[in-house]
Amino acid sequence: MPEAVRVLVIDDHPLFRRGARHLMDIEAGFEVVGEASSGREGLDLALKLVPDLILLDLNMTDMDGTETLGALREAGIDARVVMLTVSDEEEDLVAALRAGADGYLLKHTEPEELLRQLRQVLSGRLILTDELTERLAEAMRRKPPPGERGMLTRREQEVLDQIAAGLSNKQIARELGLSEGTVKVHVKHLLKKLGMHSRLEAALWVVEQQK
Repeated sequence: MPEAVRVLVIDDHPLFRRGARHLMDIEAGFEVVGEASSGREGLDLALKLVPDLILLDLNMTDMDGTETLGALREAGIDARVVMLTVSDEEEDLVAALRAGADGYLLKHTEPEELLRQLRQVLSGRLILTDELTERLAEAMRRKPPPGERGMLTRREQEVLDQIAAGLSNKQIARELGLSEGTVKVHVKHLLKKLGMHSRLEAALWVVEQQK
């Protein structure tokens, strides 16, 4: 029997943390291994518990979700991180994705849909509440035009196509016969060349180009 996904919940609302734990407790395959009421506490617990998945609130008092996410990545935490928030503001969404969030979901998402989306993110896909997808696309259209695909090497273009298909670095490495470290280098270079800040931004740009 496969091991349960280890989940850390970082949210300053006790009621939400309790609800998230209850949902995970009744759903096979998930286990809440820790709860934190602040970004700093969440960072400490993430280093101690090494979770597979982190549910992170955006609006917290000491460190907001974006700052916390940056601190997590800087500390070498490679868990999948999903922003779970009440904010549907475009600027919050874009900031979270640029900071490296693997997903952005609204707290009013139905429990069944939430679990479905979390399974998607665990498979390496980038997830986004449906109602925010068009808003993000509009924000991207208002940005200065990105660099051209022709600026990328052949290998970088292959990696970009895999990102657009929703694959994680580990999956891309397996698909292209590369090491995961090499894939990370290609991702870093192609994002820089295209003037983008996140994998999701690049993936959506590829989809837009195909329309």
